[in-house]
Amino acid sequence: MKVKPLNDRLLVVRVDEEQKTKGGIIIPDTAKEKPMEGKVVAAGPGKRDEKGNRVPLDIKAGDLVLFSKYAGTEIKIDDVEHLFMREDDILGVIE
Repeated sequence: MKVKPLNDRLLVVRVDEEQKTKGGIIIPDTAKEKPMEGKVVAAGPGKRDEKGNRVPLDIKAGDLVLFSKYAGTEIKIDDVEHLFMREDDILGVIE
């Protein structure tokens, strides 16, 4: 299934966090929190300003981003969890 975000929306897939601590302790699935990092799979064209001109997004497909813990709406596409979120929900881009 193909999904194309509209306006200032982004489609993000979470990046799995490390399952071990630096000391070598393995973290069980029940103790893990959902990662707050993700890779942008698709980006919308941007929202419109007051004059109707399209304002492009600063974030593009392929960017690795940080977002808040409860950002976005979870959806499943081909049995893979994705997040739909606005560009405003992104805290930063990881370089």
